[in-house]
Amino acid sequence: MSKRLPTLFVNHGGGPLPIIGEPSHVDLTNSLKHLTQTLTFNTTIAAILVISAHWEATKFTVLTAEHPSNPIPLYYDYSGFPPESYTYQYNPPGAPKVADRIIALLHNAGLVAEKAQQRQRQGYDHGVFIPLMLSFPDADIPVLQLSLKQGLDPAEHLLAGQALAPLRSEGVLIYGSGMSFHNMQHFMGGNSGNSASIQFDNWLNEALLAKKNVVDDATTTTTTTGTTTGTGMATTSRLERLTDWLSLAPVPREAHPSEEHLIPLFVVAGAAGEDTPCRNIFRGEVLTQKVSSFAFVDVDEDGTGVKRKSSDL
Repeated sequence: MSKRLPTLFVNHGGGPLPIIGEPSHVDLTNSLKHLTQTLTFNTTIAAILVISAHWEATKFTVLTAEHPSNPIPLYYDYSGFPPESYTYQYNPPGAPKVADRIIALLHNAGLVAEKAQQRQRQGYDHGVFIPLMLSFPDADIPVLQLSLKQGLDPAEHLLAGQALAPLRSEGVLIYGSGMSFHNMQHFMGGNSGNSASIQFDNWLNEALLAKKNVVDDATTTTTTTGTTTGTGMATTSRLERLTDWLSLAPVPREAHPSEEHLIPLFVVAGAAGEDTPCRNIFRGEVLTQKVSSFAFVDVDEDGTGVKRKSSDL
């Protein structure tokens, strides 16, 4: 039985809307609430490392509470929502020794990293506390946040994930928080079933779930998930497909005018490597746009790993 924790990429939705109960977020909210039922964790979660779309720094930076008496505050980095959404509380313990381990692993991979001082960051942003309030509401598991690095280079964030892969065997859940599709004009436009989000979502699922040695010359082809037309995958490995997403994916800049909401997935996928199977754990609409959440989870000899339901697909 595998003792490595999965790595996750979840959609955190719009500001506090998953908790407020906004109708288009109901299915996403339910998926976050039932995360620990959807996934089988074969080892104890000692800490959760969140990579949120909402923090970029000049170098990879780790934020966590250094002492129980001084928890990390919440940073309500949204506006125009009901007053109660500015009173949420989520005060998990920190994991300073894990933060040191993260920095050492990144340094060993040639990546500059440092521990944040609380004055450098106002607190955990909504990409951290909103999904964790739903997935791990007891706030009893130590939490850390890792920034993205400014420039948002895909290869660099994949490398960061690869460097952090040993954490999976050390009880650290690597938890990416972003949006698989993030175009504010489309979110606000009310175009249900928008073709850009569907095209990008289909490509992203194929890019992550397909087996190795997929070759797509932009013509109709049969792959592991059926017959598709022109997904644009000309490279053979999952990490290569992600690295080249801007040239391979359909309508990439319509899906992500800026890529900060996609980049947490690169850290998560890097930590999973090529050998960990990927599963779709949520596929639905948020604010009328198609989005997907993913788990990279080892499959044990008895076939367990992710409890899959037809509603997840």
